[in-house]
Amino acid sequence: MKLATFIPENSRTARLGALLSNGETLADLAGAARAGQGKAPAFLSDAIRLMEAGEKGLDHARKALDFAERERPESAVHDLSAVRLLAPVPRPRTLRDCLAFEEHLINATQTVLSWRSPVLAAANRWARKISGRPLVGPPRVWYEIPIYYMGNPDTVVGQEADILWPRYTKMLDYELEFGIFIGREGKDIPRDRAMEHVFGYTVYNDFSARDIQMREMAGRLGPAKGKSFDTSNALGPYLVTADEVPDPYNLAMEARINGEVWSSGSSAGMHHRFADIIAHISMSETLHPGDFIGSGTVGGGCGLELDRWLKPGDVVELTVGNLGTLRNRVVREEKGT
Repeated sequence: MKLATFIPENSRTARLGALLSNGETLADLAGAARAGQGKAPAFLSDAIRLMEAGEKGLDHARKALDFAERERPESAVHDLSAVRLLAPVPRPRTLRDCLAFEEHLINATQTVLSWRSPVLAAANRWARKISGRPLVGPPRVWYEIPIYYMGNPDTVVGQEADILWPRYTKMLDYELEFGIFIGREGKDIPRDRAMEHVFGYTVYNDFSARDIQMREMAGRLGPAKGKSFDTSNALGPYLVTADEVPDPYNLAMEARINGEVWSSGSSAGMHHRFADIIAHISMSETLHPGDFIGSGTVGGGCGLELDRWLKPGDVVELTVGNLGTLRNRVVREEKGT
């Protein structure tokens, strides 16, 4: 299923829906259950509660979706053009983002070197061309454990939401990512059981104030304000259940700015895969349904790697495999807001 949280026209209440086979209509899962059975479990109205309900919840959701597909009850189906999509999980329980793609780290390092030492940058580029390895590459620890940071769940927005340019940055960037939602509680999860805890996948754009990020991380902590500002974390448009993503490491990934392709890559380049990441994060720490974990940026998947930057008014579209296309527009934040 492709799940969505949405608000219909002439309503203020968010609903949990699923995309019908035509790709143009959403079924209100609770509404479809009421139309078909006269009542609806509470977990059909909220994404996290659905995750907490486990297989029972998914079974009810599938039955409601099947009914809506067959009968198209007027009270429970909505054209996509007549709804506002929120993030599929409007407020994740927690938000973590990893740095799992080696190519991204190598490319980003190369750009920073070109600013600070063009001679070293040239040598670095030459060494990689000759030997396949740069002189200045990822630190050893990066290969040993999955590195991640904690984000702010209150900064999450969804499809078509405006991204507010932080007043303190001159270098706003996008990041072409995808991520998982945890669907089953667990602690000290073994690697060979880790994927059983994945509920589903979504597209992720970790908007970043690069000048601030680089400045604060020079202090051996962070990122903080480089990654944390209102609207900095965009998720969506859908939460695609794990059964519809048989191979998460074979997904084509593309970023377009104002319709122009800036970045393309594949999830096949993940060095640390989600099973490793889940096993690492859950060491002596409980993961809960509704926790979000980002993959990190695919190689070539951000402006920093290209030394090319967003500007106000830009429309950013990220497409990942069959997860959909996440679309947002960057705007200047009005004074006083």
